[in-house]
Amino acid sequence: MFRISSKRLPRKTVLTLEGRLAGPSVRTLEECWRELKAGGPEQRFFLNLCAVSFIDTAGKVLLKEIHRQGGRLVAEGCLNQAIVREIVGEGKQVTRARSGQGAKGTHILFYGFLFFTLVLPGALSAQQSRTGAGSEGVLRLTLDQSVALALKQNTAAQIAILSAAQSEQEKNIARAALLPQAQFGASDAVRRLNLEANFGRRVPGFPEHTGPFQVFNAGPSLDAPLFDLTLWRRYLAARDNAAAARASSLTTREQVILLVVSQYIGTLRTVANVKASESRVDLAQALYDQAADLQKAGVGTGIDTLRANVELQNERQRLIQAQAERETSLYALSRLLNLDPRQKIEPADSLEFFDTPEPEVEASIEQALAARAEWKSLESQIRAAENSRKAASESRLPSIHFDGNWAYQGISSSTGIPTYNYQASVNVPLFTGGRIRAEIVRAELETKKLREQQADLRNQIALDVKTALVNLHSARNEVEVATLGVKLAAEEVEQARDRFKAGVANNIEVISAQDALARGNDNQIAALYRFNQARADYARAVGGMEKAYAK
Repeated sequence: MFRISSKRLPRKTVLTLEGRLAGPSVRTLEECWRELKAGGPEQRFFLNLCAVSFIDTAGKVLLKEIHRQGGRLVAEGCLNQAIVREIVGEGKQVTRARSGQGAKGTHILFYGFLFFTLVLPGALSAQQSRTGAGSEGVLRLTLDQSVALALKQNTAAQIAILSAAQSEQEKNIARAALLPQAQFGASDAVRRLNLEANFGRRVPGFPEHTGPFQVFNAGPSLDAPLFDLTLWRRYLAARDNAAAARASSLTTREQVILLVVSQYIGTLRTVANVKASESRVDLAQALYDQAADLQKAGVGTGIDTLRANVELQNERQRLIQAQAERETSLYALSRLLNLDPRQKIEPADSLEFFDTPEPEVEASIEQALAARAEWKSLESQIRAAENSRKAASESRLPSIHFDGNWAYQGISSSTGIPTYNYQASVNVPLFTGGRIRAEIVRAELETKKLREQQADLRNQIALDVKTALVNLHSARNEVEVATLGVKLAAEEVEQARDRFKAGVANNIEVISAQDALARGNDNQIAALYRFNQARADYARAVGGMEKAYAK
């Protein structure tokens, strides 16, 4: 589900997007943007992408155009922020390139001469040794290999792992406060004291000062909490936060896998479109040759040959468009995999139909609630907030600490004797200025907020599962209908060719049959794409992306 809500402010309009920016929703956003842009050209426009769960290639292209026309993109989360940084970064690079073009022109002759005479020979040899065989060949990747490669080197996935590791260290820091702390210190000082200043007056018979004398001190010291429930609750909260961070990392991994799978399937669709366009070009060429031969033989007419030639040129144009879409889709896949931009890739799989059993709705929802990492993350965050509330409440209780030190002390290192000092202290807070009460209320409000998010997430998970199941059932039926449509369209082309060759009809029937076959091929490719995408969406809805696609 995709929703756009707008909020008009003085000289500013904010568009809030929710859901998946893919397929028909891209067209919806484009129409909405044109209407707003035409209605208020002096307005500043902001696009809030914080609630967008997925952006396909067409959506990224539209966002780039909106940014170029002055729209400001706002996002949160690793994936959406990475997309926005990519779009904004490209715009800045274009601006810098245009602004520096004039300055470069004044020095181009000098630097060109310097490059060709001094730099180019060494650069060519270094480039040859650096690239080697890896940049010469094409990297063929299956879907499983693409997912494994993305989990290994995708930037968003790596940042999520680092964030989870950071939370783990926060837990270790909180645990360290519960354990004894030991230190060792050594000092050797020379002191001179003013006795008059110490006593506050001049004492008859006493000198004004004493010293200088040497004081040597060396030994360990120890302090440990014997009873402090606040420190224990803070450790439990840090442990739950670490668990929530690990679950969030798994959520990011699932999103990265979904992005890679969707992009890979989209690339397979563009490859299939190219192959279908090539076959249609071959068919159109054969029909054009047939019409030309019949005209030369005096059986056909010039208008038949012209129609066939027009259809041939149309198919060639569609082939050019399909090839361009394939290349851009491959570039997007390479960007998701974080590959070297010079490395060429191509998919090793093809669009296929897998007849899978239809799952039940209720069982799928229960499976999603048990497996979705977002749900586990919220549960851990709720436990952490409850432990924070208990830590604030229990800070009113007494805490007992032990401190002590043992030292070798004397006026020099050779005349010292062992000394020690050990003590147990009890601290009871009497008045904190309302700090403890404020901490308790803050933790309670955080818990309520998280429980509201949990209720909303439960409904969202149920919606994701139901939508994915409907789309999966619909796509399965579409594949069956589209396959039958291609078969019938191919038979129609054969019969139309035979009728045209026999002189029973002109090639209008042939052209019509060609168009029907083209639509049938497009429908079959689109149906296979939607079926494979629906399988991926269902796996994401029930929390099984990594299990299904990361072998």
